[in-house]
Amino acid sequence: MSDRPIKLLLIDQDPIFRLGLRVGLEAIPNLEAIAVVETDTAALQILAEIAQQDPNQVNLVVLEFGNGRSTTSQQLGLQFCRQLRALYPNLPILLLSSIQEQGLLLAAKSVGINGYCPKGTPLPELVAAMQEVADGGSYWFQDTEAIITPHSPPPSTDAINRVSHHAINHVFPHSPLPFYRLRNNLRLSGIAHIDATLASVTAQLQVPGLPVLDRAILAGQRRELLAARWLINRLLVSSPERQEQDIPTEQSPLTPWLSSPIQQRQTVPPLLSPGTLESDLFASCVTKLQFSLLNVTDVPLEIDIFREDKKRELLYLILQKLAEQLDELRASQIEINQLYEVRSTLISDLWQAAITDFFGKFSRIELGEQNIEIVNLLLRNTEVVQRDILNKIPLVCELYSYLIFQTELNIDNTSYPVVSAEAKSQALMILENLLIQVANGVVQPLLNSLADVEEIKQNFYGCQLISTREIERFRNDLSWKYRLKNYINEPKAVFESRYELFVIAPRGIANTSVYAPRNQELEKLSNIPLVVTLLLEFSDAIAPRLKSLLAFVGSGIVFILTQIVGRGLGLIGRGILQGIGSVSLVEKNLRRNSDRPK
Repeated sequence: MSDRPIKLLLIDQDPIFRLGLRVGLEAIPNLEAIAVVETDTAALQILAEIAQQDPNQVNLVVLEFGNGRSTTSQQLGLQFCRQLRALYPNLPILLLSSIQEQGLLLAAKSVGINGYCPKGTPLPELVAAMQEVADGGSYWFQDTEAIITPHSPPPSTDAINRVSHHAINHVFPHSPLPFYRLRNNLRLSGIAHIDATLASVTAQLQVPGLPVLDRAILAGQRRELLAARWLINRLLVSSPERQEQDIPTEQSPLTPWLSSPIQQRQTVPPLLSPGTLESDLFASCVTKLQFSLLNVTDVPLEIDIFREDKKRELLYLILQKLAEQLDELRASQIEINQLYEVRSTLISDLWQAAITDFFGKFSRIELGEQNIEIVNLLLRNTEVVQRDILNKIPLVCELYSYLIFQTELNIDNTSYPVVSAEAKSQALMILENLLIQVANGVVQPLLNSLADVEEIKQNFYGCQLISTREIERFRNDLSWKYRLKNYINEPKAVFESRYELFVIAPRGIANTSVYAPRNQELEKLSNIPLVVTLLLEFSDAIAPRLKSLLAFVGSGIVFILTQIVGRGLGLIGRGILQGIGSVSLVEKNLRRNSDRPK
């Protein structure tokens, strides 16, 4: 087997699968995912750009036929492969798909696909198949060998083992690593169990005529299984930097998981490895991203205009970019006090990376007679987005410090220990708010520049906000939101020493608030925001006195009405009743006297 590096382009519509596979491949030596895209169009744009720069930058395409289930997506996938083969006849293609129909696999082979692996293939076997196809051979999963004869025999078990062994030796070159082998065995065992269940669920999803409710339930189970597999890879196999943190060393025999340079700078050794702490938090966030993403607050959000699947994909992407950024920060051995110095840069980089990957670095759109690069157009709004959204995201440094240096979280005037459930709960709220606000920042320049473009509406918007009138009404609502926030709501929050956070709840996106000292911000207020805080202070000062005065006046009114007016009315009524009674008695006596015989 050749040691030529694999540089692959991954095409798949499932954001969880893309995230899980990309993370799983990070630990493999001589393998790099050059780009991970959702659509065939984005893939062609990237390949076209690469062909102009360095044709050897990608030597393998790994793809799925659309969503892998509908007949239409499968036919479009075959058509795309024909187009890809015509444009790039020497570029190997590996089909990594949930399909298992033999006829479709034969059709895939006939259009020029070089290999096939089902989703759920163990990672060492998948990497060996990638290497085989990238080297010019072919690989077809063994269950289909009776139907399809490969041009070259599939990789042997020894070859697969060599890939796995080479990966381990590359990551851990100086240690026998019994603990790592145990972790790796646990990972493979867990993934094998997940893959078996995943194959069963995928097979049920392919049954024609499946009721909509059953299909929705199975699709949810499939996403949960994919998320679980991603989590196992993050917990038990991660990037080389993280794995180095898990290697026992002679200098720290009693703390084998705590040997990174960052950890050695701490006065109190942490109880968890940074990778474990981060993975646990991110796994909880991935689970909550399966909830509804409907905005149930009275505050409009930029992402409200997106379909739910696009919201979820964007939030997943930002979470992935945040994980990569945290890895880079650990590798750079940044000091804890430097986080506050580079905060704006970190959030801006996260936002730019999300825009670039979400829309596609080389995506273009027709505006009149102009052909414009979407990403370059959106990134022109950097200053506005930073001012309105990114710079106002609260508690960012506290979250980064918690994940990188494992510092205690000081939220709501309480200090939470790192490993406590309360710290995780508070960190999860901050993380969810960060994802939602960065996503708002991604959508805001789109609404400013390309809001009413038909191609954008078809690809991203929900059906409720697709007409020009509804879009303009939505943009006006957002404009008023920022006016109210800048002049009233934000000064009020500063005066009340709290931050507003958007969180993901079972019913949708909700909001909550946490206490935080904001005296420095209060001192900088001026003009209308300052007037608002003075009015609030005046209201607080006069309210108790006014309440007492109103209570006194109210008591006096009640006394007058009950003791004076009420009693007077009672006496008058009593007199009237007594008078009526006396008249009735006189009339009765007169009637009795007149009835007597004379």
